[in-house]
Amino acid sequence: MSTTVPSSELTASAPAESADITEAGTGPAAPRTASWGADPYANALRTGRGPLFLRRSDGWLLPLDVERWCSDAGSADLSALHRCEGPVLDIGCGPGRLVAELTSLGHRALGIDVSEAAVARTRGLGGAALLRSVFDPLPGEGRWGTLLLLDGNIGIGGDPAALLARAADLLGVGGLLIAETAPVDVDERVRVRLDDGRGGLPGESSPGAVCGAAAEPFPWARIGTPALLRHARACGWRTADQWGAEGRTFVSLRRPVRERSARTSSQSAESANSTPVISSQLPK
Repeated sequence: MSTTVPSSELTASAPAESADITEAGTGPAAPRTASWGADPYANALRTGRGPLFLRRSDGWLLPLDVERWCSDAGSADLSALHRCEGPVLDIGCGPGRLVAELTSLGHRALGIDVSEAAVARTRGLGGAALLRSVFDPLPGEGRWGTLLLLDGNIGIGGDPAALLARAADLLGVGGLLIAETAPVDVDERVRVRLDDGRGGLPGESSPGAVCGAAAEPFPWARIGTPALLRHARACGWRTADQWGAEGRTFVSLRRPVRERSARTSSQSAESANSTPVISSQLPK
């Protein structure tokens, strides 16, 4: 379901940003392949229901909980949101239930997603959202208080070490990463496609199969709590908490104490410790 998202679309989708965050790299992102921007995902968000799966080439299916994503935040979500500190960046915000709930709780919150449908739905709920990948330039780099990687989003990019390194660059000193892990002890890298459940095995065709560029596989990871803690320790993260709620499992981690990239370390101490300005992200 890969679709190319040109930089001009990203610029048009992102409202004007405050000068207070221009040094954080908020310009247009480079063109990229956005696997979550194609029809099966957009259709599921529009209807608020599945079926929707991540499908491996061998036919194995991982169900995606579209109905829960499109509902209000539940008690398991709240167990994570009540741990948030400072301004919050929801990575892979989907249809926006977490951003909307955080806003109602009084947090400054911003969602990012590579799906136009997800960003539009988040904004429709009154939340702030940008059409970006976590690996694109983002507002407030080095100043976020909390990052969220819920609903399986710890698998983004298929490389947990790279995602943890990027998260460390986004967080302020002492910042918190809250991740939802797989409820089993697993540590795997896969290439998957989005599937609405009507397609056949590779090479087969059916009326519901996804065709063309939208069928391109993308990298993903499945990480249980033991595996995430191993990856985190190797990168210098400190474990803050572990818990479970409604059959879901979560971990919170403190940002490593280390030197930042040249771009981030060149910021003044005052700028690095200030909070991101995100009120201007709201659609006008």
